[in-house]
Amino acid sequence: MAFVVLLGERDMRVFGNKFVTQAISRSAENGLDRRKFFAAAGVAGLGVAGAGVLGASGAFANDDQGSGGGPSDAAILNFALNLEYLEAEFYSRAYLGEGLPDNLTGGKGDRGPVKGGRKVDFKTKAIRDYACEITFDERHHVEFLRTALGGAAVARPAIDIDAAFQAAAKAAGLATDAKPFDAYASEENFLLAAFVFEDVGVTAYKGAAPLVSNKTYLEAAAGILAVEAYHAANIRTSIVAKGIDLEKAANKISDARDSLDGSSDLDQGVVNPDGKANIVPADKNSIAFSRSAGQVLNVVYLTPKKATSGGFFPNGTNGEIRESAANG
Repeated sequence: MAFVVLLGERDMRVFGNKFVTQAISRSAENGLDRRKFFAAAGVAGLGVAGAGVLGASGAFANDDQGSGGGPSDAAILNFALNLEYLEAEFYSRAYLGEGLPDNLTGGKGDRGPVKGGRKVDFKTKAIRDYACEITFDERHHVEFLRTALGGAAVARPAIDIDAAFQAAAKAAGLATDAKPFDAYASEENFLLAAFVFEDVGVTAYKGAAPLVSNKTYLEAAAGILAVEAYHAANIRTSIVAKGIDLEKAANKISDARDSLDGSSDLDQGVVNPDGKANIVPADKNSIAFSRSAGQVLNVVYLTPKKATSGGFFPNGTNGEIRESAANG
């Protein structure tokens, strides 16, 4: 899930890696330095906050996640890094049979363990290839965010993969205590588990669009959004190709997700009520919807209530943005 776009490679060359890293690190504590950096970069923030948060506009506008003018850019990027840790750990275990190396998990805050996950015995070449590509995309996102944040990067928080997927599957009516859900037991289960994540990233990213004024940053944002949309489309298409049983299971996950992130019926399954495939979840204008930071945390904490931990993050996320929205 790429919830944040930073400067593109061309922009990093313009400003210099050292300058960018130092500026972001300072921004965690010093508002004046942050404003100086914004002025030097020529944008109202560092690139695009793909999670939809920057200042008082965008998808995070209604979140009470910070003070004054909202969370610092370092806080925003670290929120994204928490989510990238989660996806990278899930996919790495499924495809490689192992998680992130230690040199990609340290930083500010407590570095937590990861429970669960193992290599999936993929039977279909296309799905195995998708898993490979997405695995390395997500690992690259972790590397990119950590490099840009420098000393301000948070450590990987504690992640509980197996228990969280079991709880999610129970909420969707796909598992019981007597018949648990194992995300790694088959490629079908892997697809359903991936479906839990992928749509969340795309819908959160959409909130960034109104924030981009610099065309260079808009180009970078469009590129990252396209990657995440490709991921989601691959997963949704693969589920539909598997037939009606997996389609129904995915739609139950969509309903469960919708019950967590607010009263609006926004989430969409992989098939419409008329039975036709729904690869692109969008409104009547074919525009994707947005999730706020709080709503994203509702999904990954697996609760419709205000909380600072739960679900995939048993001890919460590391950093300033860690409270879900109050939706029930």
